[in-house]
Amino acid sequence: MLREVFDVPHDEIAEAVGKSSAAVRQIAHRARRHVAARRPRMEVSRTEQQQVVEQFRAALTTGDVQGLMAVLAPDVVLVSDGGGLVPAARKPIEGADKLAAVLAFGATKVSAELTSTPVWLNGAPGALIDIDGEVAAAVSLTVENGRITRIYAILNPHKLAWLDAEAALAR
Repeated sequence: MLREVFDVPHDEIAEAVGKSSAAVRQIAHRARRHVAARRPRMEVSRTEQQQVVEQFRAALTTGDVQGLMAVLAPDVVLVSDGGGLVPAARKPIEGADKLAAVLAFGATKVSAELTSTPVWLNGAPGALIDIDGEVAAAVSLTVENGRITRIYAILNPHKLAWLDAEAALAR
């Protein structure tokens, strides 16, 4: 992006990211080739995605920190959207240790019944999280190599209200 969009010289990029100029050139070359091929970064079977989501759901609803650690990639990132209406992380939460602790703590602090249902959100595996039968969050998960690498949690009640609505498509 720095090279293609902002025309930053390879030498400056190399210094900023702590790599050699040759390495930065090679990374840029591979990225351009990948974009030109228009193929996904990696293929993950639907079965594998569903298994990982099921493990995540089971660990989340029981507050099982070890179970969460087993399913989260070490460099996992959670981004949440409360829309300023409900509590949500203001910055992305990075790292399996931190995220597992936050998720497990939140699950155990819910005094009501916490359940989850597997769903597909925007073509990705995910889960609806219910508290006492009310949808509290919709969670989209990115699965790579059998682990969750990215979580996007929608907590904004205005967005959640549209989950059951049928969208009319017009062209």
